[in-house]
Amino acid sequence: MINPAVTPPPLAASKFAYGRSAPAMRAADLPEICSIRVQDLFDDIPEPLHRHGEPVTPVRSAARAALAGVDMSMIKPDDSVNILCSEHGFSMMGGHAYAELLKTVRDEVVERTGATRVKLALSSAASKFEQKEMIPPHGLDKYFDDKTFVFGPYDPGIAIDTEIGRLYGVRKAYAAKWLIHVHYDDPRETHFHHVNGRLLKSFTMSYARMETRSIFHTNFPTRSANIVPRAIYESPYIRERWAFAAVLSTSPTGIMGVDADNDLIALDRRIGALMLRRYGKMLHLFNNFEPCFAIADDTRWLPYQHAGGLTACALYESGHDHLDLDFPPHPPTHVDKSSIKGPVKAVVMNFAWKFTAAHDLTIAANPGVGKDVLRIHKDKRVVVAEDLGDAVRIAADLTGTDKGIVFDGSYGAINMTRPMAEYLLSKAPDVSREVDEELMPKWLKQRNLPPALATR
Repeated sequence: MINPAVTPPPLAASKFAYGRSAPAMRAADLPEICSIRVQDLFDDIPEPLHRHGEPVTPVRSAARAALAGVDMSMIKPDDSVNILCSEHGFSMMGGHAYAELLKTVRDEVVERTGATRVKLALSSAASKFEQKEMIPPHGLDKYFDDKTFVFGPYDPGIAIDTEIGRLYGVRKAYAAKWLIHVHYDDPRETHFHHVNGRLLKSFTMSYARMETRSIFHTNFPTRSANIVPRAIYESPYIRERWAFAAVLSTSPTGIMGVDADNDLIALDRRIGALMLRRYGKMLHLFNNFEPCFAIADDTRWLPYQHAGGLTACALYESGHDHLDLDFPPHPPTHVDKSSIKGPVKAVVMNFAWKFTAAHDLTIAANPGVGKDVLRIHKDKRVVVAEDLGDAVRIAADLTGTDKGIVFDGSYGAINMTRPMAEYLLSKAPDVSREVDEELMPKWLKQRNLPPALATR
């Protein structure tokens, strides 16, 4: 059950990464790194439709089947259409499946409605330059006949009057007759949405001005923040422009399929139930980690790097069951403001996009990475290693633990040190039992979700 390390998705040089250059060595190349299949931890996690490196044809077929049940009759040949997407979808297994879903949605709209004014609108969290490493590599600029654009939270806004008051969306995102929301269901930032309105979260985190996005982040206690994106989605401004949504459905093993609906609330309920079933045990396992160190070895920012289909923020925010809606409505008196916390005592930085905050102890895997880390995180403790192997040894020495987990973009398996593998294998049976017997029934009941929705 403990296997050789799996080969993660390849990395390419990025202007946004520490050191910019792709690393010469991946963590999976180190002799002390092994792996565990997620299905060896939890055998009820289903087999995927698509894995990284496989043809994306099944994704297109699944998208066509899902879209066949969607009403597109409101879209006329001369109407403008914005297909809204988020940059984070491109961090999942190289983004190939997400790109294929976007292409299929475009093809179906054009074929069934005759519309020609169909644009791809990419939400970018930090700047407008990330799209250069997403749109052209997947050929989306040519596929959409150069009708693509990028927008961010600091672009000019548009007032949206809702039941809870006036909020602000990004004007460019909504500047079309019809809107199509193309999303994905991996449980990143569960500590914000709690798998309760997961598919609506983009209305604040992707499509809103920073003022409204900040309301979601900081102005509400953790559970009630979900009323903000729902209020925007249900506003007259959005309803009169709304066409439908399509979502890439996933599990810790890979891409499971595609679901689509004109009713985003109905779609969110279906996807939410499946997320609880497919990801619940892995999330609860992350809640049971002992002190460890993490190896950052993937694209995008540290919290959004994947291991076994879960993003690192699930580990950094662990210690509370964020799927339990009885979670305290207010944060504890003392709040840890660091972005990387929980059981993670240090981060080995091999590859990641530059981030505004870092762990108190970062070990740079080479001098090139170290130069950027030292420059950006002057207030943090940074150790610069000679190479990746040296960095891992330093992390173990300074943290006092040999348990390390690698966030390298892998689905289906987790790369880690052998002591971590042995520990997770020992914890998995109890975690599985607790979720099956206690937590899953509670999670579903709290959301008024029938168990049948979680078995598709």
